[in-house]
Amino acid sequence: MTDIKFDVQNLNLWFGGVQAIKELTLQVYANEIFTIIGPANSGKTSFLYSLNRLNDLNAAFRLTGTVLLDNTDIYRNYDVALLRKKVGIVFALPTPLPLSIFDNVAYGPRMHGVKNRGRLMETVEKSLSEAYLWDEVKDRLNTPAFNLSGGQQQRLCIARNLAVNPEVLLFDEPTSGLDPISTAKVEDALRLLRKKYTIILVTNNVAQAARVGDRTAFFLMGELIELDQTGKIFTMPGEKRTEDYITGKFG
Repeated sequence: MTDIKFDVQNLNLWFGGVQAIKELTLQVYANEIFTIIGPANSGKTSFLYSLNRLNDLNAAFRLTGTVLLDNTDIYRNYDVALLRKKVGIVFALPTPLPLSIFDNVAYGPRMHGVKNRGRLMETVEKSLSEAYLWDEVKDRLNTPAFNLSGGQQQRLCIARNLAVNPEVLLFDEPTSGLDPISTAKVEDALRLLRKKYTIILVTNNVAQAARVGDRTAFFLMGELIELDQTGKIFTMPGEKRTEDYITGKFG
């Protein structure tokens, strides 16, 4: 039996009068790469943000339904700070802090009370290694993070999330601004991270979903159209709308 990490039931999301997600029910399994595809304005990012309550920052946001993380409802008496420690997020554009490479990765552990330099160094090396970045930066940890290339900055942001020991990693189009070589390195990191973490990836690159996803969900206009094993979605989709999207007929 595959462990369920997120269990989403009858989820509806609104921003003011606009409904972004409609009656969504799905499960995300532990230690899988769950990819979400679909055209613009399909609710992909709105759904992603609902998993660590980033939508709460929008005053016009409201929801109905349930989002369970390890069988606990994250919208009812759940510590949001704890939730965001457990469920990290990497955005489309790299967002390094205006600090050194070392201090970027050490920032989270320091905020959680880790002061010992040795422990911090161990965490920094481990996190950068898991993000496929250690070998490229190990000799310049004290240089500014902004000196890194865009692809390296994105992997630094992944390492910064890993440093606080999350359980789930959310990715919102993390390679949309990267060149093919940098994209391949991020995808290599995702495959490695899958062994320890649950990964949910929103991507507009259907080929990327086909390369890295274990299961893929196709969203359209706020609705879940199809969800299946990635290989089946891309070779024998059950819905014509799914086939039309992945073959480039719309979107």
